[in-house]
Amino acid sequence: MRWTLFKEIIQMAFDSIKSHKLRSFLTLLGILIGVMTVIGMVSIIQGLNRSFMAELESVGSDIIIVSKREPGIQIGREPEEIRQRKDLTLADAAAIEEECSLVKAVAVDLVADVFESIPVKYQDKKSQNSVVIGMNEKFPQVLSVYLPREGRFITASDVLHRTKVCILGAELKEILFPHSPALGKEIRIGPEKFRVVGVLEKRGEMFGQSRDNIVGLPITTLMKYFPYDLSNLEIIIAPKKHGYIPETMDQVITVLRKRRKVPFDKPNDFAIYTQQTILDLYNQLTGAAYLVMIAISSIGLLVGGIGVMNIMLVAVKERTREIGIRKAIGARAGDILRQFLIEAVFLTGTGGAIGVLLGFLIAFLVRVTTPLPASVTLWSVLLGLGVSISVGLFFGIFPAQKAARTDPIVSLRYE
Repeated sequence: MRWTLFKEIIQMAFDSIKSHKLRSFLTLLGILIGVMTVIGMVSIIQGLNRSFMAELESVGSDIIIVSKREPGIQIGREPEEIRQRKDLTLADAAAIEEECSLVKAVAVDLVADVFESIPVKYQDKKSQNSVVIGMNEKFPQVLSVYLPREGRFITASDVLHRTKVCILGAELKEILFPHSPALGKEIRIGPEKFRVVGVLEKRGEMFGQSRDNIVGLPITTLMKYFPYDLSNLEIIIAPKKHGYIPETMDQVITVLRKRRKVPFDKPNDFAIYTQQTILDLYNQLTGAAYLVMIAISSIGLLVGGIGVMNIMLVAVKERTREIGIRKAIGARAGDILRQFLIEAVFLTGTGGAIGVLLGFLIAFLVRVTTPLPASVTLWSVLLGLGVSISVGLFFGIFPAQKAARTDPIVSLRYE
């Protein structure tokens, strides 16, 4: 009996929506936009999160980074205290490796400091957007993503003698040598010639930026032939033992404070952090995006909820006589209440379902047409549907109560 009544209520709700198509669509629109926004933005952020986590895992979780400035501080906009810090040097990196017993290897990198990109050429082939990076020989030991696919990596001898050799990223190799081997060939980086001794494994893109359009030089060679800014020098440290990051950081801090003559009562005049610090900073940025998403979708859901309440109040008024007849033949106030609540939930649930489908479509289009790795998650779908149904319950309760409390005698007299 109850199931039959429930089916009748669902059919009546569907007929009500069908008989007022435009009004129902406009009512659904706010819910639809809110849910679509949630699904679309969550899919983009989740895709970025997975991509970022995969990048951190590929680089390695047990690394320590030392630089002049903390992560997230834009170059050129540092506070005065950071700007006044002494630059890190290659001697600092050598001291860390020599004096810290818990350190396995120390890599150093320095990007060429230029206002315009340095052209990289081979015969008639040219790349204008390649990043020129100075490296030492320890990079593959510290960062496993810098393994050579062909040839070799930079050696200690290359660094010591400022050899004019280079290694190419996978994309740059394809640009300069699309149909021929690169090893042993001489390319021109700016005005200087360098011999290719290795090609790196392909790493792919991150946030739409290629990580394979790079050319690596011995760091001392870069410092000899290209302009550079030591404030951009990074020291990347791999501990000897897994899980000994705090102890290793303490050793590194002790060595650097001693070398840089930092008084015991003063803070470090350098930044030292781990992958977790970068992850926390990234989560702060995506957390802000989530807040924006919640604000935008909340406005849509609020507008949709007000629309639902409005249409349900109109429906109660239009069907006053129907309510009186139903009560006269035995319908209880609870039955009338459930009928209008189910209609409200059916209305918002339909909007939520359409919003979920459109959110899937947005995620698909973003993934296909942009480099952003959008990914729809189950919890975002359940959240969208749950919120849309909750809106129906919240904004439908007042009209439903009004209908349930209607006096059947007054209802029957209503014209």
